[in-house]
Amino acid sequence: MTQLDDALRIVERTGERWFEAELCRHKGQLLLRQGHDEAAEKLCRKALSIAQAQEAKLWELRAAGSLARLRRAQGRRAEARDLLTPVYGWFTEGFNTPDLKEAKALLDELGGAG
Repeated sequence: MTQLDDALRIVERTGERWFEAELCRHKGQLLLRQGHDEAAEKLCRKALSIAQAQEAKLWELRAAGSLARLRRAQGRRAEARDLLTPVYGWFTEGFNTPDLKEAKALLDELGGAG
């Protein structure tokens, strides 16, 4: 957690934000593992928002996947599917990459493979 906080401080200090969404997502995942669901959700939403603003589709896919898994765990499967489907649908190639395979598996589980 300390390293993530340090990295996020560097982002603020330098203005170099290209990896900010992924840092927020990782911090959210760590908080989720520690049982801080609300804080984790907030960071995953922030990661998604940053990625969308930057038009960083890979970071957006990862953030949407993290948030969709959280929604699934909360029993909000339709919301999870609705969140991930349009992001997955943006991609036209690279379907053998781990990120897209993972998103497809999650969508299949949620009942909508995009």
